[in-house]
Amino acid sequence: MKGVLTMKKKLKVLLAVLALVAVVASMAGCGNSSAPAAAGSAAAAGSAAAGGSGFKICIITSSGIDDGSFNQNCYEGIQAFLKDHADCTVTDIKEADYNQLIPTVENVVGDYDVFVLPGYNFSAIGDIAQANPDKKFIVVDSTITDSQGNALTLDNVYTMTFVEQEGGFFAGVAAALTTKTNKVAVVNGMAYPSNVNYQYGFMSGVNYADAKYGTAAKCIELPSYSGTDVKGTAVGGNYIGDFTDEATGKVVGSALIDQGCDVLFVAAGAAGNGVFTAVKEAKGVYAIGCDVDQYDDGANGSSNIILTSTLKVMDVNVQKQLTAIYDGSFKGGDATLGADTDSTGYVSAAGRQQLSDDALAKLADCYKLVKAGTIKPASNFNGYTPTDFPGLK
Repeated sequence: MKGVLTMKKKLKVLLAVLALVAVVASMAGCGNSSAPAAAGSAAAAGSAAAGGSGFKICIITSSGIDDGSFNQNCYEGIQAFLKDHADCTVTDIKEADYNQLIPTVENVVGDYDVFVLPGYNFSAIGDIAQANPDKKFIVVDSTITDSQGNALTLDNVYTMTFVEQEGGFFAGVAAALTTKTNKVAVVNGMAYPSNVNYQYGFMSGVNYADAKYGTAAKCIELPSYSGTDVKGTAVGGNYIGDFTDEATGKVVGSALIDQGCDVLFVAAGAAGNGVFTAVKEAKGVYAIGCDVDQYDDGANGSSNIILTSTLKVMDVNVQKQLTAIYDGSFKGGDATLGADTDSTGYVSAAGRQQLSDDALAKLADCYKLVKAGTIKPASNFNGYTPTDFPGLK
């Protein structure tokens, strides 16, 4: 009997020990759960909503993340963020059909925590964003609406638009101060507000240089490539009609060069590569890059076709918003970014541009006046025109 009781006591001790081991094991499991969650897991999705680690980023573009311009600069902002946040990941999706960009977001919205969406084609993202409040959306170059076109501002959506007319203005001044033929032009992809802003800003800059610096430049437009903006208004200019069509880009560029243009400002995404090709095949012609420093794209044997590049500082601002999501300080809203926040400008660094010392000095003066608000170039919808804007008279 005593032996049986002894065995029972031993069994109780053994069960207690096993129970203790189970508790310790379960506590170890809880400890592991506090580590960075796997990207795309439920925990990761929650961290994206409230700040934390391990979220999955998706960037969707129409012309790819290697367009050497707009989309690539946004992607570089993501890459800069990932260098300091190795627990996060990025996936890029290319959808060349503009009409399928919003449906693409809807199809994959459950797979990612944060979306970086570059371009006006994502403006109607509002319904998807409202239906997915746990997801974060960074929309570059557009504010948002619902599917009915009603403007929205949401807590989970940060939109950044830029004062493109400022960059266009700098390009116009540079072109007018450089041209030998007194014929210059701007080539755009499509007549979205951002591109019309570049066009009107460029025309404003040419007119400013003519009025203030004694130049005699004229902006050349090809009637067969004139644009119509999103409100149906004819805006003139030179529009390829696409951001990916390099062949037509070359046709437009060649036609303008045949008209005598010797400086072309190119704001056309990947389609602009075709314009660059036309410039490289010509003699004595410069191109002005757009959005990012495109000097490397201008290499042409022992020479370079890039006069300078206008800058839209998307990478830094995308990185800032991703960091805010990570540390939990993200706030939705609509931001308009310009020279006053060092978010627009032009390349002035030695070895990355070919402007004369006189042009650099005059552009530096212009930059101060734009940053101070003394000069306000015309844009698609700001009510000014290239011949009547603050600072011209």
